[in-house]
Amino acid sequence: MTRKKFKNILVTGGSGFIGSNFIHNFLANNQDCNIFNLDKLTYAGNNNNHLKILGNPKYKFIQGDICSRNMISNLLKTKNIDAIINFAAESHVDRSIDGPLDFINTNILGTFNLLGCALNHYNKTKELLFIHISTDEVYGSLNNKDAPFTENNRYEPNSPYSASKASSDHLVRAWHHTFGLPVITTNCSNNYGPFQYPEKLIPLTIKNALSNKPIKLYGDGKNIRDWLYVKDHCNAIEAVMKNGLLGEVYNIGGLNEKTNIEIVSAICDILDILKPKNSSYKELITFTQDRLGHDFRYAIDQSKISNELGWTPNETFESGIFKTVEWYINNQQWVDDSLL
Repeated sequence: MTRKKFKNILVTGGSGFIGSNFIHNFLANNQDCNIFNLDKLTYAGNNNNHLKILGNPKYKFIQGDICSRNMISNLLKTKNIDAIINFAAESHVDRSIDGPLDFINTNILGTFNLLGCALNHYNKTKELLFIHISTDEVYGSLNNKDAPFTENNRYEPNSPYSASKASSDHLVRAWHHTFGLPVITTNCSNNYGPFQYPEKLIPLTIKNALSNKPIKLYGDGKNIRDWLYVKDHCNAIEAVMKNGLLGEVYNIGGLNEKTNIEIVSAICDILDILKPKNSSYKELITFTQDRLGHDFRYAIDQSKISNELGWTPNETFESGIFKTVEWYINNQQWVDDSLL
């Protein structure tokens, strides 16, 4: 079922990594739609991500918190919002271990507040779609021989971050089944690409390598993740918005399972070509004590979204990681400014 075209979309967390990329991608594909970007601008939110579209009359930024009920309700009403894409989340596992309260407040209470406002708006207008962006980490950890996660896997979150996202997923499901709110949830694998705050593995590796600092890996570096280029993820979300079935969950993966040491080595190989120095960047790789509760492997079975919606990733890991390293080399000022 193809839905009507959306006129006014609220993107929460639209100045973060995936949200920024989604806004750019969606505006390029849908030039007759208005995008309202609501972001609290915490440390990982960066309005410099949107410098190229500041003059676009279809884009408007609003600084605010998804926990603010009055502001959200007013925004939905005055802007005639017909779709909400909820990217707003605290997302770094290490930070969730050190300080889980922010994750509870944003990921659980913030989603609860959004759902309440969305339901009130939907009951009045009968025109609203709520897309909830989540993670494969809600499914727990896999061993080498385990089959990839499907949408039917039981939730077994192992970190405060994944537990908070699992909680928000359950709330979204409940608001659909109990109250009839039109929702769809997506669970994606590890994203990478432009505008990712340099605390995550790939941008941090690039940053440290270019600064000639140690490239640290937890444990033996053999933990496995499936890697998804962020633009591919954005295209998948758009496919879900336009053709996904209400109340359903769609897993979005990149078909690129890699160990952390493979990821870091690939980055070093590219830097050796693009920014050569006297020795290989691989000499900077070091190993450190493993993270608490470090899940061994995540892998996504994306057959549902491929079979039902016809989506598959365009980028191989080799093409995507080259583009990513090149972007960070060409945008080192963005990296420096984001850390201020």
